[in-house]
Amino acid sequence: MEFGHKGVLSEDGIHVDMEHLKKGEVKIGADSRTTTGSYIANRVTDKLTRVHDTIWCCRSGSAADTQAVADIVQYQLGMFAMQSGKPPITQTAASIFQELCYANKDRLSAGLIIAGWDERFGGQVYSIPLGGSLHKQAYAIGGSGSTYIYGYCDANWKEGMEEADAVSFVKGALREAIKWDGSSGGVIRMVVLTAKGADRHLYLPDSDYAVLAYGQEAYSMLSDAMGVEKGEDGEK
Repeated sequence: MEFGHKGVLSEDGIHVDMEHLKKGEVKIGADSRTTTGSYIANRVTDKLTRVHDTIWCCRSGSAADTQAVADIVQYQLGMFAMQSGKPPITQTAASIFQELCYANKDRLSAGLIIAGWDERFGGQVYSIPLGGSLHKQAYAIGGSGSTYIYGYCDANWKEGMEEADAVSFVKGALREAIKWDGSSGGVIRMVVLTAKGADRHLYLPDSDYAVLAYGQEAYSMLSDAMGVEKGEDGEK
């Protein structure tokens, strides 16, 4: 499925989010391929975007559209936290995303998954497909690669998985999507969201996506060395 149209950078691919309420954690993951038509514009794109401390989103569709929407939501959540003196809940973030996407559904090409942890509800996952509808789910998949892994996810998803099994589930789904979808590829990025914050993981294709986990500081240094953009306007 092609969210972007010709001449527009398309952050299609595959994104997987998994809610893990029992352990108070949420796992999110995505590939890193950005395309414009059949041309791979960026092979190490970061499609996992932080909008608040423990609230993140996965972006698919037009890179410019999804980055602009994420920037607006990040600003509004920051203002909310400043004025209220408390962190926003994931449902609030999802509602702002949904309002923006639905109000501009004729002008945006954006498929989003919002995932986060908050003190009130624990881990939560919401998906917003094209058109701007909002869906709360136990787990969500999106992007062009998701077409190929519905069967994999149905067969392997289990409620209340341990952390290692949950990470393996997300990584396995992404590997299958990368294998079969031409718009998916590159590295696998994952984020584990807990009450303590966000822990980023990176899995490289040259090691067949073997387990390579990095802390936030080390991950940022490695991403800079690989030439990952900071997510402003367009990829290169």
